[in-house]
Amino acid sequence: MRTVRRGHVEVAGLTWRPVGRREPVLRDVTLTLRPGERVLLAGASGAGKSTLLRALTGMLGSLEPGDLEGDVTLDGAAPGDRPGAVGLVLQEPGSGVVAASVGRDVAFGLENVGADPAGMPAVVERALAAVGLADLPLDTPTSALSGGQTQRLALAGTLALDPSLVLLDEPTAMLDPACAAEVRAAVAALSADDPRTLVVVEHVLGPWVPLVDRLVVLSTDGRVVADGPVEEVLATQREVLLAMGLWVPDEPAPAPLDVDPGLLAALPPTAGAALTADPLAVDRTVRLVDGSTRTLRAAALDEPLAASPGDLSVLVGPSGSGKSTVLAALAGFLDPVPDDAVRLGAGEGAADPRRLDAPALAARLAWVPQWASSTLVAGTVLDEVLATSRALGRQGPAEEARALALLDALGLAALAAADPRHLSGGEQRRLAVAAALHHGPPVLLADEPTVGQDRHTWAAIVGLVAAHRAAGGAVVAATHDAEVVARADRVHHLAAPPRPPQEPSTRVPLAARCGPLALLAGAMLGIPAGVVSPRWSTSLAVLAVQAVLAVVALAAPGTGPAPGGRARRVLLRTVPGALAALSTGWSTWWLAGHDVDTALTVALRVLVIVVPSAVLLPWVDPDRLGDHLAQRLHLPDRPVVATAAALQRVHTFGAVWTEIGRARRVRGLGVRPTRPAEVARHLAASTTGLLVRTLGAAVELAVAMDARGFATARRRTWWAPAPWRLRDTVLLVAAALPVAAAVLVR
Repeated sequence: MRTVRRGHVEVAGLTWRPVGRREPVLRDVTLTLRPGERVLLAGASGAGKSTLLRALTGMLGSLEPGDLEGDVTLDGAAPGDRPGAVGLVLQEPGSGVVAASVGRDVAFGLENVGADPAGMPAVVERALAAVGLADLPLDTPTSALSGGQTQRLALAGTLALDPSLVLLDEPTAMLDPACAAEVRAAVAALSADDPRTLVVVEHVLGPWVPLVDRLVVLSTDGRVVADGPVEEVLATQREVLLAMGLWVPDEPAPAPLDVDPGLLAALPPTAGAALTADPLAVDRTVRLVDGSTRTLRAAALDEPLAASPGDLSVLVGPSGSGKSTVLAALAGFLDPVPDDAVRLGAGEGAADPRRLDAPALAARLAWVPQWASSTLVAGTVLDEVLATSRALGRQGPAEEARALALLDALGLAALAAADPRHLSGGEQRRLAVAAALHHGPPVLLADEPTVGQDRHTWAAIVGLVAAHRAAGGAVVAATHDAEVVARADRVHHLAAPPRPPQEPSTRVPLAARCGPLALLAGAMLGIPAGVVSPRWSTSLAVLAVQAVLAVVALAAPGTGPAPGGRARRVLLRTVPGALAALSTGWSTWWLAGHDVDTALTVALRVLVIVVPSAVLLPWVDPDRLGDHLAQRLHLPDRPVVATAAALQRVHTFGAVWTEIGRARRVRGLGVRPTRPAEVARHLAASTTGLLVRTLGAAVELAVAMDARGFATARRRTWWAPAPWRLRDTVLLVAAALPVAAAVLVR
């Protein structure tokens, strides 16, 4: 039988101008991609490459506001008409994680296309092996992965889907050479037996040239300026491509841009190393979806580190070796082992970065994170650069002139009035470097500062860092960039921490062994128990019954280590309810003529309602809840899955809040509790930042889900079954006992 060729793409007159930009990002793009063709999409930073990939998914204009003209078809239909027809790996794949565990995340696309659940585990394991993640247990929390591991997880999810059109947005940018080679091998194998169309966006062309048939180049204004067989385009337009800033194969790196150190604020004189660190380690505790926890060594620096004025020290090692984690410990964001391993400054002026207030930390240290969007604190690009200087009390025309000159050196001057959240990933990274260095910190910590840059912008970043060093600044960078490593004074090699021997399984509390529907229903039974309690004495008796049931629910029978901190966590979760009960009781006492009996009754009713939720709801896994709502209650698939994914993101709000707090602190925008106005401004800014990040993450999540067939799923299957067990019935009966007690007394 003749194999049906898949992946014929037609792009006709595509023009796109997003909201917030005066000029289109893409202009009249017309392309035909033949089935099985492998295309390398290149262009300068900010040329619209990622935007074109999103257009090929068919989602441009539906999830992101803007003006769209032209058409895109896949095999004669809209790209989203067939579930799973297009697979997209986003530029920041962490934003596309849809599940709490590795196995479930890879299986998400298989569920959307109606794959047989019995065959899913084998497909998932093959996809993970293809990207070098075969050693990860399927129940590994996605929140515990490094940036490089998360990038490979996103590719595994795409490979498992078996799409007609595969779109990869810089899939190896964050990976070490060995892992990048594994990913390229997986991509090469993707088209070996069953050809399908492949489009890869990359800045460094050389490693991909042997794997692709065709090279398409976008200009800085979003037009197709070169298109043809890859070797032919490279041979005939080599000088043009170099002039555009493309990393053409066999060409040496450009000379760093000559940046005047006077564009940076003068650094204070430093005697000795600006930052020192003894050999250290960082441990991380993660909570598994069954409620148990694992404490693992996340990173280790095995030798002393001394960042002296004018020096560049680099951290190198395979993806997942903990380079970002070590940088975070050096910045004072994580607790190192031993506790006093990191010091800013030398001699009597040395200080633990964790003990400094925000202005003092910002005056000594700057931080460029792996995801540059993490540090955005202002509404315009210019204000972003000036934010730290203003926080340190440095304002005036001279400061603004230096900021504009920095933006010009990095190719961002035309975007000075733009919202930084609307910039491309490469533009945001350059902005983060400029914002970090404008105020002249003695120490710069930079995580992959040159990722996503073309030759010109790479030269600008390296030149700006060189200017900082020439002015007496010390730099510590985590990088896979061989050209940056070659310029380093000291190289620190990190190895992935060894996986500890398998520990005895932690005993799981009885509540965690029950299904999510039983847990949810048990928590809701606290409502009638509180409502029907006739007086405070009855509520007190009901609370006593609930306390006994809570002890039973948190018990963890069996062998192996017992999970710790169960009672403490329940008490902490009860605190907001207790405050609400106190407030409600006081209000009732005040309004009811100082009637103590009525006030106590109302307050204790609130506690009766709150306690079951504090005990049971934390054990509800959003993924399993979605399974049960759809399979047991037969609710519609789409709202159930979307709700489960949203609930999964709720658990990340704390991490996002912490990240925003870190960014504001290292930018000098921290808070002093003794100043109420400052606290209010900090809470308002952090809340706004959380809202903006949440809305942006929601859009990215929707793109990632729809790119894996969610938008057009017609018959959905499920990775995990949703059984109702005897233990679930027992939980419901036990949760109903307080209701029965209140009714009997009444």
